[in-house]
Amino acid sequence: MKTWTAADIPDQPGRTVLVTGANSGLGLQTALVLAGKGARVLLACRNTERGEQALRTVAAAAASRPELVALDLADLASVRAAVARVGELTGGVLDVLINNAGLMAAPQARTKDGFELQFGTNHLGHAALTWLLMPALRRGTHARVVTLSSLAATGGRVDFDDPNFEHRRYNPAAAYAQSKLANQIFALELDRRLRAAGDAVLSVAAHPGYTATNLSSTMSKAQGNTVVRAVMGGVTALGDLLLAQSVRTGALPSLIAATAPDVNGGDYLGPRLFGGMRGDPAVVRPLRAALDRDNGARLWELTAKLTDVTPDPA
Repeated sequence: MKTWTAADIPDQPGRTVLVTGANSGLGLQTALVLAGKGARVLLACRNTERGEQALRTVAAAAASRPELVALDLADLASVRAAVARVGELTGGVLDVLINNAGLMAAPQARTKDGFELQFGTNHLGHAALTWLLMPALRRGTHARVVTLSSLAATGGRVDFDDPNFEHRRYNPAAAYAQSKLANQIFALELDRRLRAAGDAVLSVAAHPGYTATNLSSTMSKAQGNTVVRAVMGGVTALGDLLLAQSVRTGALPSLIAATAPDVNGGDYLGPRLFGGMRGDPAVVRPLRAALDRDNGARLWELTAKLTDVTPDPA
């Protein structure tokens, strides 16, 4: 099994990268490293104020001026506006798209378009963004789409008949697991279709293992009553202290997926130790559900129907 370290991230001069959720955590670390390696980084953020703060942080380490792109993945109109803005900033040429942003175990809510919030944000928003940016990626050099999944996908199941929890009882952890499994299925199906179409763009999936980010604290706050939240908060803090790796290490799988010349389309990168929780990134086996071509085709068609975005490649 080939493994990589931070030293394997090549320099990125002349390359333009869009990172979603770049205002904090893994997204900010990813943007910082790529900017430091010479890439022009576009920070796609929902919160403008936090995005501006992140922009200043990245600019301090950047060789090329970074740019802020307003993007709310829970609003398909915002996704389309962000794509238009990326076109203005880049002249319609993009080398790397990193689908990093996400919500974790959020209380039940709906996106602006009426989708379950986590499925709508983590999967549908990113899928629409990817399809709409595909023409720009085709004009890029050695272009890639990197989509972040999660260890939580292991317990996930995509309910193709009720993805938005309209007819079943809502469970925040189950909704999160479904959305992250969908990310993995979509990444592999995208690469299958790119290869079938003869496209040079690669689609790669990655996961950060058990990384101490603000998502874990958000998850604990979403659980149950005050007592349950307090207990979950304590468990989360202890787990972060004893088991979690740093954001710097957790960002490596997506960074390698985005940059290493020996990464292949359809690869799935994650930490290689302790069941994928920690360690240097390596190619790991995707979940059986993600490898299932029927699942890929069903999710592709469902996503197109729900978002009303034309899939690309068709």
